[in-house]
Amino acid sequence: MRLILLGPPGAGKGTQAARLVEKHGIPQLSTGDMLRAAVKAGTPIGLEAKAIMEAGKLVPDAVVVGIVADRIEEPDARKGFILDGFPRTVAQAEALDRMLAQKGLPLSAVIDFVVDETILVERIAGRAREMQARGEAVRKDDDPEVFKTRLEAYREQTAPVSAYYESKGQLERVDGMQPIDDVTRQLEAILARHRG
Repeated sequence: MRLILLGPPGAGKGTQAARLVEKHGIPQLSTGDMLRAAVKAGTPIGLEAKAIMEAGKLVPDAVVVGIVADRIEEPDARKGFILDGFPRTVAQAEALDRMLAQKGLPLSAVIDFVVDETILVERIAGRAREMQARGEAVRKDDDPEVFKTRLEAYREQTAPVSAYYESKGQLERVDGMQPIDDVTRQLEAILARHRG
């Protein structure tokens, strides 16, 4: 089972990915974690990424896809994997598709978490107020203005990835505004269709 989870920040992708990991025994792959691990391990592509990051530049798509390619060869990813937060652009999606095709590993499903962004912003603002009321520090990502900026970046860069996979007939949608258990049931129904 090879999955891509798409949707804006705060849509519940991380929560659902954790449930999928637990139920299906496949790893959730974060490109940030993979980049750090490749740099730490000193792999050839990790060393290339390190040099680019130390120069203060963004790691190019080809390097990120190379790191994903290396990571999915590891034993824990043999039964599949979940990509969350990647691909972020259509160019990355195209590069990922080429790499997976070369390995003979088609995607099982691309799942888009559909949410009402206005309600999402209200939820984040409410969570920030609750944390402040408890005397807890509010995470930078939970600041409503920072969150709005992240949503804007998502709409500009990543939302077109959904259209790309839809044009290929690979996109499935879940209603991310439903209670967590209902979203899980929607996901499992999609996965059951793709398995069988």
